[in-house]
Amino acid sequence: MTVNTDRYPLWESLVQPSRYGRPEVHGIGCEGNRVHFADGTSALDVMSGLWNANLGYGNKAVTEAITDCLNTASYLPLFRGGHHLAEQAARALLGVSGPDHFGRILFSTSGGAANDVMMKLVRHYQALRGEANRDVVVGLRNSWHGLTYGSFALTGQPLGQDVYRIDRSKVRHVSHEDVTELVELLAREGDKIAAVILEPVLGTGAHPVSDELLGAIEDLRAQYGFLVVADEVATGFGRTGSYFASQNWPFKPDVMITSKGLTNGTCAASAIVVSHDVCEMFERTDAVLFHGETQAGSPTSCAAIIATIAEMERLDAVALAQKLTLKLDALLEEISSHPLVVETRGLGCFRGIQLSVPSDVLTAACRRRGLIVQPGTDFIMLVPSLTYTADEFEELASGLRAALDEI
Repeated sequence: MTVNTDRYPLWESLVQPSRYGRPEVHGIGCEGNRVHFADGTSALDVMSGLWNANLGYGNKAVTEAITDCLNTASYLPLFRGGHHLAEQAARALLGVSGPDHFGRILFSTSGGAANDVMMKLVRHYQALRGEANRDVVVGLRNSWHGLTYGSFALTGQPLGQDVYRIDRSKVRHVSHEDVTELVELLAREGDKIAAVILEPVLGTGAHPVSDELLGAIEDLRAQYGFLVVADEVATGFGRTGSYFASQNWPFKPDVMITSKGLTNGTCAASAIVVSHDVCEMFERTDAVLFHGETQAGSPTSCAAIIATIAEMERLDAVALAQKLTLKLDALLEEISSHPLVVETRGLGCFRGIQLSVPSDVLTAACRRRGLIVQPGTDFIMLVPSLTYTADEFEELASGLRAALDEI
């Protein structure tokens, strides 16, 4: 066998092998809100990385916190013990999540992995209550919770789950638009439902969960005994104009998941934020949740979490998001009359533009004007960092207008 030493060595995610290694999407650096590519171009990032660099790239406070940690506590585990940085990060995260309602933080390494942990947690909780038959988890159709085996089952889009033999027998999906399908499901299987998980804004297409569904959940939870989980992987850390989108719900979730903005995109980290009531069930029975990850809650990721939360406060990033939201409102209202725009939607700095043309056409036109936007099937996403300057926003607005007019 002859080894081809010239073969491109990287297996890129969600890309056909024939498209690997394209210099125009091969990043070589970033700073502020700009990314530099191997073809010599630079572009304004309207995606915040993968929606995770909420404060822009190269934040010095976060960088210095990670660097200092590498010199003083390069690795400490959370298996059968804790460490001081994990405790500090947990306290800081509870402080912004709401310590009156939430009691503990369970660290993980990604949004997908955190959703896997969550499904273990809610099923174990129900078993401790004496209802082990409650093992079904309900998500929303067209939702995105990850691509690990558990979260891939919960993700509500058809993405080849059958090819990978993903077991979806203990998962159900209902509409985000109204409560009818959930009510009908509960009438049939209410005694089997362990939890209902909601993305406040569906990550695919930026569809907010309907007020009707949110308005009915609390009474349904009381009637049927399921837990409510807020998947805030994408919507947390100021993304929708509040620290967490579920803080504006008419009820409090039993569990909340956060990841993307948690370390400002610097470390592989996520967190499961657990209510006092759920924590107390495990305390009362002294039960061990069988989960652990080598890199979960690593000192460097915890240092990044602490620094990111401190920077959110220093920059008053939630207020920045609210100001940027008003600019996005005006821009989307303006372009909504464009003949190629079918609909605009979303919350805060997390927006979708539905198109009458394939999204890759507009994505390419935006890139020619120095903008990186995220394509869907027939929509694009605008997910700018919360730290956009006035000039950067005008660059986004003018580039988007010109791209729409071009095509």
